[in-house]
Amino acid sequence: MEKPKVLFVQQEITPYLKESPMGKIGRYLPQGIQERGKEIRTFMPKFGCINERRNQLHEVIRLSGMNLVINDTDHPLIIKVASIQSARMQIYFIDNEDFYQRKFMLSDKNGKYFDDNDERAIFFTRGVIETVKKLGWAPSLVHCNGWFTGLMPLYIKIALKDNPMFTDTKVVYSIYNDDFPGELNKDFYNKLKSKVFDDSLIEKYKTPSYVNMSKAAMDYSDGIIIGSKEINGELEEYAKSTGKPLLGYQEEDVYMDAYNEFYDEVLVSEFELSQ
Repeated sequence: MEKPKVLFVQQEITPYLKESPMGKIGRYLPQGIQERGKEIRTFMPKFGCINERRNQLHEVIRLSGMNLVINDTDHPLIIKVASIQSARMQIYFIDNEDFYQRKFMLSDKNGKYFDDNDERAIFFTRGVIETVKKLGWAPSLVHCNGWFTGLMPLYIKIALKDNPMFTDTKVVYSIYNDDFPGELNKDFYNKLKSKVFDDSLIEKYKTPSYVNMSKAAMDYSDGIIIGSKEINGELEEYAKSTGKPLLGYQEEDVYMDAYNEFYDEVLVSEFELSQ
């Protein structure tokens, strides 16, 4: 029997960025899931603060070279990779000079969020999808971690619903304590709007706040995980109200098995519903 394939789409992974609870999950969860018999791939943005030499990143020429058009502008897609030898695990990095060269993640040295975080999130999402297509690796389940990955459920369920590689793909979204202030760029909605995403599908992006971005991600997911001990109260209530499989916060010593079982539940429950 073929192993389930789990695609991890991460906002942060330790040790490439300063250690955080989300980053530690990004590092150890894929390894744990691989050890529990599933096949994995892991992606994150190549933020400019990641030291390429120290972490031994190198470009994968055969995967790079594509251009992604966002808001009528071409942006070259560069794919880099690094290995975590002890875990027999590779990490793929989505890179682009326009979006990821600055030496900070999502905000500048004064804590001001970048005005183009909307386009950076779109580019990251589409970059992951195009790379997975090139790899010819059809995921059974995609696990998105952090608001920056929150467009992935929308793309998988709407833009890719007729693509045989993604038709049966399930999506799990983890909510963390990673709120951002205010809203993303006011033109975000117009940048998303297309023949694929008509108005009704992206209504929440008209006001691209952290809460709305997270709610939209949940709308297009098959399962939801509470990733932090404390999260935005409105989102916690919304998660419960969706009626979708929901996994509450898990302590560090038990989360690996709990997540693995939750993936199986989402994959099986969807199968049973389709019978």
